[in-house]
Amino acid sequence: MSVRKSQKEATRQRVLDAARDLFETQGYEETTVREIARRAEVAVGSVFTTFASKGDILSQVMADRLEELYAELDRVAPHLRGNVADRLRSLFAIHFAFETRRTKLFLAHIAAAYDWTLGPSTRPYGKNPRLRQVIKDCLAEGVARGEIGADQDLDLIVDALMGIYAWTYRLAAWEGADAEEMSAVFDRQVGLLAQGFAPRVAG
Repeated sequence: MSVRKSQKEATRQRVLDAARDLFETQGYEETTVREIARRAEVAVGSVFTTFASKGDILSQVMADRLEELYAELDRVAPHLRGNVADRLRSLFAIHFAFETRRTKLFLAHIAAAYDWTLGPSTRPYGKNPRLRQVIKDCLAEGVARGEIGADQDLDLIVDALMGIYAWTYRLAAWEGADAEEMSAVFDRQVGLLAQGFAPRVAG
């Protein structure tokens, strides 16, 4: 790697490290690019040379973190047991355990999903295709096993599950709930949702 490229990569990593800490301690909205640059000890122009926007910085912070989560999901998913609702509960329990390591950062990630100024390259919560595919694969297996009606819209169910998951984090923001407490609430919600996507019995 050339010296110039090495320096650019070092700057990029300093920006990501600084942004991760600021997003977690101050929140996404309150953090400015100028503050990120100051914390990273780089010029503001250097930040914009590397990233198009603050939203892109958050997207990359989360993408780097999520590699560890995906590795865990890939390891666990083939060994999940129980009906489709139980398998979904297990998948999301892994998510809760992972994201509550940095709860405030994940809350910032969720909040950014409602920033209407984000550019098309930014990937806030909900726009990550790999995460959606993990959930959809679990649902597709449920269809194959006859636990989900073949006429169900799996993408719609994915949206509902991701909405429930994100909304459950209000308990962390409002009440300081931990992963176990949020998982317990989510498990009950999944049970209700599963009643809706179960195959309809002809009467």
